[in-house]
Amino acid sequence: MPILHEEQQLRLRVTQLTWESEGVLSLSLQQPDRGDLPAWRPGAHVDLTVPGPNGALTRQYSLNGEPADRSTWRVSVFREPVSTGGSEAVHTRVRPGDLVDVRGPRNTFALEESPSYLFIAGGIGITPILPMVEQASADGARWSLLYGGRSRSSMAFLDPLARHGDVVRVHPEDEHGLLDLDAVLGEPRADTLVYCCGPAPLLDAVEERCRVWPPGALHVERFTAKPQVPIDPGLEQAFEVVLEASGRTVTVPPGMSVLEALEANGIDHINSCREGICGTCETKVVDGIPDHRDSLLSEEERAAGDTMMICVGRALCPRLVLDL
Repeated sequence: MPILHEEQQLRLRVTQLTWESEGVLSLSLQQPDRGDLPAWRPGAHVDLTVPGPNGALTRQYSLNGEPADRSTWRVSVFREPVSTGGSEAVHTRVRPGDLVDVRGPRNTFALEESPSYLFIAGGIGITPILPMVEQASADGARWSLLYGGRSRSSMAFLDPLARHGDVVRVHPEDEHGLLDLDAVLGEPRADTLVYCCGPAPLLDAVEERCRVWPPGALHVERFTAKPQVPIDPGLEQAFEVVLEASGRTVTVPPGMSVLEALEANGIDHINSCREGICGTCETKVVDGIPDHRDSLLSEEERAAGDTMMICVGRALCPRLVLDL
C-alpha cells in the first residue's frame, strides 16, 4: 500500500559492482563517510540518478540487500536490450568510487503481515522479492516462490535462494516453458498473500487469475505503466485543484494532469517517473473524487480515494482539494 512519507536526498558512493547473472549487475552504495543509511523494509525502492549520454537519467530500482545492514544499500540492474537508456548508463558509465544521487527509500510494495505467502517473480522482478522471502523466513511464515526467467544463466540470486530448498521453484523458460500459473493460483486461499513482480505480461496474467482471490490478496509492482485507454481531451472537462496548505487554486484544463497544471502555474512538486508507477508524487486527497490513471494503487485504494498520483491523475468532479 502506498504510504505518504518524507524521503531523503542522498549522495552515495558506489563501493562495489557485482555480476549476479548474465546481464544483471549489482551496485553497492554507501555514505561517503561510511555512516548509517536510512532504514528500509522489504519492497522499498529508490530513485537512482546516473550520468547518461545526454544528461542525467533517473530510474527506480528495488533495494535487495539486508535491511538490517545500515552501512550498505544494494540495487541490481538488468541491462535492457531495448530501453530508454537508464540500464545502459548503469552498466557502461557507473564505476566504483563514483558518487551518485539517490532519493528514498520509498515503499509502495510493502510486505504485509500474513501467515502465508506466495511469491512470483519474473526475471529482474526477483529484486524486491528477495528480501521478502528472507523476512518471511525470519518471521516463521509459510511461503513459496515461483521464479521464472529466460534461461538459468540470466536468473540472478539463484545461489542464495537455493538454501531455502524446495519452497523455491526455479523455472527457466528455455527448460520448462512459461510459468504454470494455474497450478499455483487456481485455488484461492483465504490466508495467503500473493506478491508478484516482473514483466507486464506476467503481471497481467497473475492479475487475471487472482480476480477470484479475496480482495487485497494480490500485491504487484510494475516496471512500466499499464496501457491506458486513450481519452479524447475534447471529452474531458476542466476542473479546479485547491491547494489546501497554500490556499491557491489552479485550473486543470482538458488533456493535462494535475502535476502538469501545477508546473504550468509555477508550482513545483516532487516527481520522478511521470507515469504513475513509482509513487514519488503521491498526494493526499482532502476532498473530491480523483480520476486515477496510475499503475500503482489497488482497486481498494482507488475506491477509498484518499490518495492519488498527480503526475497522471485528474479529477472526476469540478473541484479537487489536495494536501499541498
